[in-house]
Amino acid sequence: MKKFLRALGISMTIVLFIAAMVPLSSALAKETVKISFIGPLTGKHTKMGISCKNAFQLAVDQQNASGKNKYIYEVVAIDDECVPAKGVQAATKAASDPDIIASASHYCSMVAITTAEIFHRFGLSSTVWGAVLPAITYGNDYKEICRVNGTQVEQNLFNADLMVNKLGFKKFVIIHDTTDYGRGHLEFFKKALKKHGIEPLGVYGVTMEQKDFTPILAKIKAINPEVVYFGGLVPSGVLIKLQMDKLGIKSQFLGTSGIKAGDFNTTLGNHAEGTISMLDGAPIDTLKGGPEFKAAYEKAFDTPLEAYAPFAYSAGNLIIDAIEAVGPDRAKVVEKIDKTDTTDIIGRIHFNEYGQNDSPLVTAYVSQNGEWIPWDRSEYASGKRTLPGFAFKKGLEWKNPYEK
Repeated sequence: MKKFLRALGISMTIVLFIAAMVPLSSALAKETVKISFIGPLTGKHTKMGISCKNAFQLAVDQQNASGKNKYIYEVVAIDDECVPAKGVQAATKAASDPDIIASASHYCSMVAITTAEIFHRFGLSSTVWGAVLPAITYGNDYKEICRVNGTQVEQNLFNADLMVNKLGFKKFVIIHDTTDYGRGHLEFFKKALKKHGIEPLGVYGVTMEQKDFTPILAKIKAINPEVVYFGGLVPSGVLIKLQMDKLGIKSQFLGTSGIKAGDFNTTLGNHAEGTISMLDGAPIDTLKGGPEFKAAYEKAFDTPLEAYAPFAYSAGNLIIDAIEAVGPDRAKVVEKIDKTDTTDIIGRIHFNEYGQNDSPLVTAYVSQNGEWIPWDRSEYASGKRTLPGFAFKKGLEWKNPYEK
């Protein structure tokens, strides 16, 4: 009987000890904070959207795994399809959820410019990770809207300087899509060319739904420019380049960050060879922490690492750092992010009075063997390969050096 009572006493002690510990462990449990990612997760720009969502998720997973933070972070991913009406729905969904404290938002400029008012009205901080239209930040005084990547202004100044001063091209034709994004590139590339005393030989607007560009391209062939500049996104850029080649247009094809995506090369194959594009920032392997980020991304995900993924990753980090500093309070987070001055894998992130990261770094890329290669490292820059535009300028037949 004594043994039974002693055993019972020990059992009760253990039960009471466990019961006493439950409230303690509950008290030590970290609060979960939701942050949203908004981008094109379906539609024509899915690969870019998925890659950047994954990069954002990687930032969150790494921060959670560190064990150093006050909170546990949960990603709410919302699809905007790169369509303004869908973007409004996505932004409204995020902003009307009181549990979402901040957002990283948008690849497409025509979406980001449409949703700025929503984020402002609901007081939800939105850090743009890919859209480049200057008016997204410079067209309002909303503290809620900040942007880690650069704008069309820096891209086109760099673009014109490379093509005119360094490569020696003088005769340009501009094709642009008729969205706010395309019209922005038209405006700022024309201004950049004007600084070099150059007026384009022709300007042509196209819709994003357009499939047949031959009437415009026939006019361009007659003009015989040295360079065809395209201000638009991959789907239209692919069709224009294919139809240019079919018509035998002998001009250098030049794009903006809108075509700097894996899809451009994989879809066009050897037709992409020698195309030039621009992108904000430095090549990933030259960035502090860039190689480690790339390795971690490739280990965690089986989707290709796309151009704007480092920006989405950095957006995730700065959002979490802001919440850690001031707590999960929307108004305080807006103020904290607006005053961001930090360093991440994309380099220094300093938001000026408009919420714009004022680091002007831009890199030129050229399509070489189905990959976007930084211009300075390419066989075109070294002279081992000849740009189509150089051959055509000299009246020579260009031999495509593409090696599958």
